Amino acid sequence: MASSSSYNSPCAACKFLRRKCMPGCIFAPYFPPEEPQKFANVHKIFGASNVTKLLNELLPHQREDAVNSLAYEAEARVRDPVYGCVGAISFLQRQVQRLQKELEEANTDLIRYACNEIPTALPPHPEVNLVQPNMAPARSRPVVPSSRIIGNEGGSGFYQPQHAVSLPYPLPWDDTSPEGNINTGGQDGSM
Repeated sequence: MASSSSYNSPCAACKFLRRKCMPGCIFAPYFPPEEPQKFANVHKIFGASNVTKLLNELLPHQREDAVNSLAYEAEARVRDPVYGCVGAISFLQRQVQRLQKELEEANTDLIRYACNEIPTALPPHPEVNLVQPNMAPARSRPVVPSSRIIGNEGGSGFYQPQHAVSLPYPLPWDDTSPEGNINTGGQDGSM
């Protein structure tokens, strides 16, 4: 008996319009009696006659999607009478744009971090220290005993490395090379 009473109960549209729900009612499959607010919103925004015309013009397999769209738009219009579903769509688009911008910034930070982790030069040879004095911080300079600094009497002197570095080419200021040094002007020491 309960099933026959639910079968005989009118759909939400016919109940709202206070009319008898006929067996071939176009609203019955889409506006069940359990959802009266769904049709109330659609009727308030679009009107029952416009919805009837729309559903009659559509193919039967397209009607459910059309009713769901109408119900969504009507509910959005009831919540926000000015913007309706356009306001919700705009809000979601702004949120997507903001999240895409955050994603781009995060990717940029990751790339920057990854590039800083990649070694830019070959590791130095253990015997060769080619750090330029102007580029190295003060704490990384080697501590040299005073006997290794030439002319340290006045507090300023020149550092001489403890290890001789053999390069495939002579340095112009290297006084240990056979070509001489910059002070002598050549191999024979004459200026």
